[in-house]
Parts: sequence; C-alpha cells; structure tokens
Amino acid sequence: QVQLVESGGGLVQAGDSLRLSCAASGGAFSRYNMGWFRQVPGKEREFVAAIAWTGGSTYTADSVKGRFTISRDNAKNTMYLQMNSLKPEDTAVYYCAGGGSYYYQRSYEPAYWGQGTQVTVSS
Repeated sequence: QVQLVESGGGLVQAGDSLRLSCAASGGAFSRYNMGWFRQVPGKEREFVAAIAWTGGSTYTADSVKGRFTISRDNAKNTMYLQMNSLKPEDTAVYYCAGGGSYYYQRSYEPAYWGQGTQVTVSS
C-alpha cells in the first residue's frame, strides 16, 4: 500500500520561503507521477503542481507559477515543493498526491493522497 507523508509546513511571514517534502513508501515511486494540491476550509481542493514520473515534465498552476517549483529525487523516494515569495493567500493545507494520470502540462489526476501539512503565511 502506497503511503505519502508530507513535512515542512509551518508559520511564516509574507515574502518568506518554505520547502515541503513528501516521502513515499510502499510502491514504485520512481514510476509514479506526483503532485501537490492545497485546500482552504470551505473551498475545493486546488491543484498546485505536478511532475511526471520521469521528472522531465512539470506543470504548475498559474497562481503559483514563478514562485513555486516542484521537483523529485527518485533515489530518495521523495518529492519537493519549493515555495518562494509566499503570500497570505497561499495559506492552506498542502497535500502530496501520487500515482494516477498526468496529462502533459494540462492536468493531473492522482490515485493516492497524503494527510496534508499546514502552511500559514502571515501578512
């Protein structure tokens, strides 16, 4: 059974940076497309970024483009989200997602989910 565990969330000020990590176990991580989503209470879960299993293709939501970077280290079974120039509107629970279908720079439909990590950006 695939398990995804996020870490790296916290409370920061606007303009700061954070790096989220997602450690995967129980599956063939190197063959999984991976991604990040976020959710604010009362709103639908929102796509943030995705990366193909090869690492050769990434797709980032317009709302974070130029500020957030997704990457992966298949040797460590870990995916990352580098978040720079954080804004209060980036405040959310961030979810790691794995497996499923990645449609080249169009969309990502995962099969597995982590439990989420809270990111809070104060103004």
